[in-house]
Amino acid sequence: MIDLSAKRLNGPVIRLHPADNLVVARLDMAPGTPIPGENIIARDQVPAGYKIATAPLRRGDPILKYQVVIGFAADDIPAGTMLHNHNIAFREFDRDYAIGQDYRPVEPVPEAARKTFQGILRADGRVGTRNFIAVVSTVNCSATVAHAVADWFTQERLAAFPHVDGIAAFTHSTGCGMELSGEPMQLLRRTLGGYMRHANVAGVLVIGLGCERNQIAGLLAEQGLSPGPLLRSMVMQEVGGTRKSIEAGIAAVQEMLPEANRATRSTVPASHLMVGLQCGGSDGFSSITANPALGAAVDLLARHGGTAILSETPEIYGVEHTLTRRAASREVGEKLIERIRWWKDEYAAGRDTQINGTVSPGNQNGGLANIFEKSLGSSMKGGTGPLMAVYRYAEPVTERGLVFMDTPGFDPVAATGQVAGGANLIAFTTGRGSMYGAKPVPSVKLATNTPMYRRLEEDMDINCGEILDGTATMQEMGERILDHMLRIASGEPTKSEALGLGKHEFAPWQIGITG
Repeated sequence: MIDLSAKRLNGPVIRLHPADNLVVARLDMAPGTPIPGENIIARDQVPAGYKIATAPLRRGDPILKYQVVIGFAADDIPAGTMLHNHNIAFREFDRDYAIGQDYRPVEPVPEAARKTFQGILRADGRVGTRNFIAVVSTVNCSATVAHAVADWFTQERLAAFPHVDGIAAFTHSTGCGMELSGEPMQLLRRTLGGYMRHANVAGVLVIGLGCERNQIAGLLAEQGLSPGPLLRSMVMQEVGGTRKSIEAGIAAVQEMLPEANRATRSTVPASHLMVGLQCGGSDGFSSITANPALGAAVDLLARHGGTAILSETPEIYGVEHTLTRRAASREVGEKLIERIRWWKDEYAAGRDTQINGTVSPGNQNGGLANIFEKSLGSSMKGGTGPLMAVYRYAEPVTERGLVFMDTPGFDPVAATGQVAGGANLIAFTTGRGSMYGAKPVPSVKLATNTPMYRRLEEDMDINCGEILDGTATMQEMGERILDHMLRIASGEPTKSEALGLGKHEFAPWQIGITG
């Protein structure tokens, strides 16, 4: 991979590695356009972000992007031909995992020189970036009541509590009609417990119906949580029904508000920042601008002692060897491989899902041919540093630096697991334009290209398209992203928060049957 960090990109195409047999169109290109430096002419109409073969390809030849295999020539392909899923064949190929071969420890910034932000220091030493009271439903049957309680607390009614960022309902579509024990119930309870003990949550009201499988007592006991002034619960069937439950819920939250409002911000080191890394609506520029720029920010954050959670297991498939090579130990590398094999051999075997080849229509329209190419860009969000740990979905994250959490690729489900694991900020790259919020944490949106950023500026926080425009280098953008995240962690609102997003994006991973 060539170092794009100090380069300002210009010209109609981008060469990503000297050994690649393709270039990426930076601009729309018409047939007959000469391609500078490649001694070829475009044979097709090539949209920006799409690939062009720079050498003749024989059927079966590997197609290389960043010197990584993203597929194979489906037929003989002349130089100058646009490459996409119509002429790139997807098939499995052997990869050398070489666990730990490229491991290099992080070079920390001296503590006296480390960046800081204005965080909310909790009594147990954890640091929040926001201050919410959570209303949690144990089962879908109590979801309406949970939302009614949270919705009652309008900005006007919370005006007397300026240090409380809001009352947020966290509801879901399960909790009953599911396995009473085993991984599906453990996963749901782990997710709910992660939100209930989150550093951004000052108080919790848990609402159950009464007859569900996910009983309040079992949830609290399994998660090691004890009722108290800031952790309350109620059962609708015992309180007296819907209306009385809403009234009782409002009263319970009102009693928690004065204590929650005592939270204040103070200067804390950047080591308390834990960022969940997400990408959605990816395009052909994701691996050239926003994702590696976010990766540059992650490398900086790790040097300052912070943590970044890379996830979306289907979206590292095909390039997982680039992560195992950086694993801090054999155990870490093997745990990642085990998760990949579980997805391929058990969970998604024989199903028409992303990990088995085909990416979404939006990804395809954006220039991505298959999951190998998408994974190449997705994995870049994690930067270039060592992989320190691998976690299952919604497990508490305790390691510093770059870690991985096993999640689906669907953004709300993936981000829900990261937040449950402790992420106090989400950084979300997008090329097509994803609108997403993530209560109780802020979500920073990074656009891959300037046209989309300008079209959706109300939703986008940072324009990484400046790298394509030649007005910023990768390293400059990485530093800008980290500084922006620290400002957001200090209380500055994101675009998604200004729009009120995050009310319905809580989406625990449901892996069991519904019976």
